[in-house]
Amino acid sequence: MQEEVTQKTIALSMKTGKLTAQVLQMALKKFLEAQKHGPKLHQGQQSLKQLKQHGAALSNIEITDANIAAFKPCAKKYGVDFTLRKDKTTQPPHYIVIFKSRDADNLEQAFKEFTAKKLLREAKPSIRKALSVLREAAGRNVQRAKEKIRERGMELRSRM
Repeated sequence: MQEEVTQKTIALSMKTGKLTAQVLQMALKKFLEAQKHGPKLHQGQQSLKQLKQHGAALSNIEITDANIAAFKPCAKKYGVDFTLRKDKTTQPPHYIVIFKSRDADNLEQAFKEFTAKKLLREAKPSIRKALSVLREAAGRNVQRAKEKIRERGMELRSRM
């Protein structure tokens, strides 16, 4: 085991006209600098491959709601790294949220906020429905006003 750790092989390819010690030294410095920073880990919504690069255990939750776009800002607020998968085999389609296991508490908070927003939105009356009702009422009032004007016009003619 110790020999495996101490004897590592590095594959390094570079284009150069002449391989000198300075060129090799610069290439190795760049390689070591890139190794020090490590791979770039994505945050928020990402692909499954990017999520697996984090090296953490993954968990999933099944969601039946098609309005998943409202969930994304909540997940971003709580810093949850997740990916969405659509299961088309079921009717209506279900969504599967795959996330890192250590983000389970944050995901729970994000879902609570998401459902609270959704319930609040459903509780609010629809402005479009209210406007259509008021528009119909205004149309009826206009008709009544026209009828009254016609009746008054006939009454005035009959008096004369």
